[in-house]
Amino acid sequence: MLHRVAALVTPPQSTFELGCVAEVFGIDHPGVETRYSFRVCAEQPGAVATRAGYRMFVEHGLALIAEADSVFLTGWPDRAARPSPRLARALHKAHERGARIVGVCSGAFALAALGLLDGRTATTHWRMADELARRYPDVTVQPDALYVDHGDVATSAGTGAAIDLALELVRRDFGAAYANDIARHMVLPPHRDGGQRQYSRVPPSRDTGDERTLSPVLEWAETNLHRPITIDELAAQAAVSPRTLARLFDRRLGTTPGRWLLRRRVQEACALLERTDATIESVASAAGFPDTSNFRRRFADEMGTTPSAYRRTFSVAGRDTSRS
Repeated sequence: MLHRVAALVTPPQSTFELGCVAEVFGIDHPGVETRYSFRVCAEQPGAVATRAGYRMFVEHGLALIAEADSVFLTGWPDRAARPSPRLARALHKAHERGARIVGVCSGAFALAALGLLDGRTATTHWRMADELARRYPDVTVQPDALYVDHGDVATSAGTGAAIDLALELVRRDFGAAYANDIARHMVLPPHRDGGQRQYSRVPPSRDTGDERTLSPVLEWAETNLHRPITIDELAAQAAVSPRTLARLFDRRLGTTPGRWLLRRRVQEACALLERTDATIESVASAAGFPDTSNFRRRFADEMGTTPSAYRRTFSVAGRDTSRS
């Protein structure tokens, strides 16, 4: 069965935020198996005003939420408003039966108003983070995060971060290789490192050439993930000191060189586990982990499961995984 995704639109709807979700879940990507169905609904079906100055026709009402496996609130224009009793009932019932409820950008305000974020962490557009924290003190707001995923409830930062969260949910549902295929068709990186901090604060001047300095370093690292890489080597590729390299990573990616490298190695291992029947030892080595025990430990820290369990869940159907 297809995973059923319902996107709830609210006037005036942001067409970009809806488009981000639709592009990941609602588009047939050539050569990529279709595993999601996607439909749009509104509390009042019919012509729905958008922020782009035109109206979109929405055929389905809230009954669609009762059938969905994932429900996306693609924005909540009036952040001070609470969901109507009718909408609140529909979303609570969906959550209670196990549907995933996702707030995109200002959609976090609706989830908070419903109590779905009480005692939990959440994010929204950095411009609205203080307001979300002020309105809903029971929610721990993470203003730097691109997204926060609790499994049953998830929130994303502004606009383009909807794609980051959507691809993360695809990875959770069907594995890294499948998410990578979708990202590749969208001409996007499968995982964007860092957080909103790189966008919300005043960016460094263009004269620093940070992007020109980092891009070849990242490309070099990508082609050498199979072998050990030291921070000193990365710094040498950039012709800077390790301390300067750390500042560049923090400024542009919102993370450290070591953290970025570890995440990329684990992502590479995920793809190998899904699409090959190589032994765990071989996967570890190919992803740059010469010590298999360390690989298992690092993998579990990042993915919350073991390499063998991950393979059983996400390997291509019919592949013999007896060597895992």
